[in-house]
Order: sequence, then structure tokens, then C-alpha cells
Amino acid sequence: MSVLQSKSSEAPLWPRITLVTAVRNGARYLDGTILSVLSQNYPNLEYIVVDGLSTDGSVDIIKKYEQHLAWWTSDRDKNVYDALNKGFARSSGEIMGWLNASDLLHVNSLFTIGGVFSTFPEVDWITGRATGLNSAGVVTQILNIPNWTRNRVLAGANKYIQQESTFWRRRLWVKAGGYIDSTSNKVGDFELWIRFFRHAKLHPVDSILGAYRYHLDALSHDVRGYQEGCDEIIERELRCPTVSKWPRIVRRVTHGIRKVPLIRGLWRILVSEPLYTLRGPDCAGVIVSRNDRWMLVRQ
Repeated sequence: MSVLQSKSSEAPLWPRITLVTAVRNGARYLDGTILSVLSQNYPNLEYIVVDGLSTDGSVDIIKKYEQHLAWWTSDRDKNVYDALNKGFARSSGEIMGWLNASDLLHVNSLFTIGGVFSTFPEVDWITGRATGLNSAGVVTQILNIPNWTRNRVLAGANKYIQQESTFWRRRLWVKAGGYIDSTSNKVGDFELWIRFFRHAKLHPVDSILGAYRYHLDALSHDVRGYQEGCDEIIERELRCPTVSKWPRIVRRVTHGIRKVPLIRGLWRILVSEPLYTLRGPDCAGVIVSRNDRWMLVRQ
């Protein structure tokens, strides 16, 4: 195991963070979402809100905070990803991310994000521990940190990279095309992650950054539909010449033994679970805080 430390314990020069929220008739949770961002008083924040012609009072909530926003609009859009693209097109931050209109940022998470990116200029994207809220906004779930790599995701492991906890550098956004695919229906986030993986490793951070609120109107509430959409994107990416053979083999075998209980159990123990849990040379390492310093721990 090797540990890379930050070079100074002094406060970093906080990078400019762009955060975009897209909303359409989301007044029920929008006030809390905006407050979870603005109440952190991060000194170099560019917060953009894009409304899709809401009729439920969402615009009134946005106007209440407009003096603290870099830009906002209420206009017709195709879907949430189209709205996000509008917001990012107006943005200038070095660090980027988005927060859905029902989700929340954890306390001081913007300082965590800014500190990590300042400490490790070579890191292009990060994600925190996935956390979940119930409809009342109470934290009900904090998950362990999987080991994300391009090949492991394409093999079928660890596809659930929590969007609310994921942030990236603008240079990676540009390399990946500078857009979210608005034709991807409910899986535009996953399609973006797959393009990011072509250019950079995903670094997990041992901290809580954003939280997903479970409610019936959420895009990913349809778990089966989300999984099917992810699988379609994976199958398309597997045809890319830069993808190695073993993810294709693992997926083919996994699909083939699903109906054989005994072999399926052994396969899960020997292959599937290690893909989720074991570290290896293909993993980026975990960013942790020790003695008020951010460190990258590799194994």
C-alpha cells in the first residue's frame, strides 16, 4: 500500500465549482435543494438553475434566491438532460457537477470537493460514498466504496455511480464531448460516465458529498428500466476497439449461467463479488482525510 499526501496543511485556493440544478414542477423539494448548496457559503461557487416552465411555484422559489445564483432561466426543454446542457453551456467553473431538484448536498461537501481537486491536480473526476434519503430528507443509507474501473463497469460490476456525489474537471468534460446525451432517456448520467472512463480513472473519496432522495417521481425509481438502459449502453461500448476482451467474456458467461443455480452461486462468490470489492492495479485508489490532509491511498 502506498500513500500520497497533500504538500501543505494550509487552506487551498478554492477552485470555481459549477453546480447546475434542472427542475420542472419540483416545488415540493426545490427549496431544500437550493439551500443545501447556498448555505455552505463556498467562496467560489457558480450555481445555475434551469427551470422547464414549471406551473407549481418552482419559479417563485428560484426568484427567492436569484441574487445568489450565477444564472437562471425558465424555458421549454426536451428533458432534464437537455436542461442540464443549457446550464453547463452557460458555465465557467473548473469543477462541474449537477444536483437534481429533489436531492441534497451534505454539509460542507463543496469544501471537500474543492479541497480534493486542489490537492490532486492530476485527478479528473471523483465520487463520494453513495448516500440515500427518504422522502422527508432523512439519511437512511450510506454505502461502502466499490472499486470502479472501466473494465469492471463494462463487465457488469458497480454500474451505480451516484450522480449526486460525482464531480469532474472541465477538461474531462471537454474530452468527453462536452454534453450529456439528451436522447438517453433516464440513463444520461451513466452514458456520460462511460465516456468519462475512456479518458480518466474514477477516484472514490471516503466522504459523503451528495444524497439521493427516494420518491416516486424520481427518474431512477424505475430500477428495471434503468438497468436495461445501462446494459444497452454497455453493449454499445463493448464494441469499442479500446475495450479489452475480458469484460465481454465475463458478461457472456454471467448471462449464460443465470439459469443454473449452483454454478450461478459459485460464479457470484468467485467472480462477481471480487469485481465489486477487491482492489487491484486497475483501481485508482481511495482519497481519504487524515490529520486534516487529503491523501490518495493505493494498494
